[in-house]
Amino acid sequence: MTAESPRTGLADSLLRQIAEALATLHAKGTRDAIDLRSLPLTAADRAELEEALGRGEVSARLEIAGQSELWETAYAGVWWLRHMGVGDQVAAESIEITPLPDLLASHPDDIGLAAARLTAELQDKAEEARHV
Repeated sequence: MTAESPRTGLADSLLRQIAEALATLHAKGTRDAIDLRSLPLTAADRAELEEALGRGEVSARLEIAGQSELWETAYAGVWWLRHMGVGDQVAAESIEITPLPDLLASHPDDIGLAAARLTAELQDKAEEARHV
C-alpha cells in the first residue's frame, strides 16, 4: 500500500456485489454490470480487485473505435472489459456478470449481411461452375 494509492476497502465491497450478482445470474438469468470508471477506485483498489478476480481461460482483443480487451475472470460468468481511447488511456472499464458479453455477440444486422454475402458468393461459384 502506497501513500499515493491507498486501499479504501472498495474492492472488497465490489467483490461482495459481484458474488451476489453471480448468484442472481445463476438463479434467475439476470445479467448485471458495474461501471468501474464511475467509482472512486484507487490504483491499489483496482489492482486488488483484478488480483482477486484473476483471469480465466477466455480473452479477446477487439478493434472497434479503439482497442478493447475483455477477459473472463477466474469466475465463470464474470467478465472484465477495458476500452482504450486516445493515447491508449482507459476510456471505459466495466465488469459484466453475464454468460457472454454483448460485445462478443454478432449483431443481427451483421448476421443478415453475412448470410446474403455468403449466399451470393455460393451463387457466383455455381454460375462459374456451369460455364466451365
